[in-house]
Amino acid sequence: MENYLKYLDPQTLASLEGLDLQARMVVEGYVAGMHPSPYQGFSVEFAEHREYVPGDDIRHVDWKVWSKTDKLYLKQYEEETNLLLYLLLDTSESMTYGSSPNVTKLDYARFVVASLAYMTLQQQDSVGLITFDDAVRRYLKPAGQASQLKELLHTLDVTPTREKSDIGIVFHDLAERFKKRGVVAVFSDLFDDPARVLTGLKHFRHRRHEVIVFHILDPAELEFPFRSATLFKGLEGMPEILTEPHALRRAYQDELRSFLAEMKKGCRMMDIDYVPLRTDQPLDVPLSSYLASRAARVR
Repeated sequence: MENYLKYLDPQTLASLEGLDLQARMVVEGYVAGMHPSPYQGFSVEFAEHREYVPGDDIRHVDWKVWSKTDKLYLKQYEEETNLLLYLLLDTSESMTYGSSPNVTKLDYARFVVASLAYMTLQQQDSVGLITFDDAVRRYLKPAGQASQLKELLHTLDVTPTREKSDIGIVFHDLAERFKKRGVVAVFSDLFDDPARVLTGLKHFRHRRHEVIVFHILDPAELEFPFRSATLFKGLEGMPEILTEPHALRRAYQDELRSFLAEMKKGCRMMDIDYVPLRTDQPLDVPLSSYLASRAARVR
């Protein structure tokens, strides 16, 4: 078995069976599918009327309106179109952290990305992958053919990690690059200036993308279980620090709570789905739970 297939965990994929990653908002696409589209056509669900002009198909004339107004109007309907999913994976150095015995945040994110890509392609939608740190490093354009999965998994496996992250500037860059509206799914620990991150996310929403933030953290980052004198290794250019954990535990936890609250509130204010993920959780439980609740909201 090729190495990159390790990201397709059978238990996780089985738990996602039957769950459609549907767009809650209007998305654009290229082919007929299951998702609401901004394009107006003559199929599926009534949207609005428009006045008849010579050459229009009279089969779509609303004769009830004509009988009341003596004017000809056509019924217009919402077409259905495929989902366009952009997967944004943070590959900065902080994502390589993993407390024993847990996988690193980056590996956990890779499993989530692979699972969602597999599911999206199974439902005949299009998916692309972007890896980034302080700039975009890999850009696999969205596609819906079967070969896309192999290319995406290979990209996950060979993409190197780098030191610095600059999430805000990357989001601004990508918001301008994505010409077709779709669902933007972010996989990151979000370790950057919160205001800059939220401003970048806002740019996606301004461009009328739907956004999902999968906030991936290690349990040690959340619980700070360190007791004895500890040498903390600096990541993303930060120096090493030897310290007594009990001396800074309360300040650290206060700062972390503030950071998490700011990110969650900022996402909620922009109607962005905020999904916290811990690397010690079995992946299938939080992911399938989120997708099930999402599908219920769509219905």
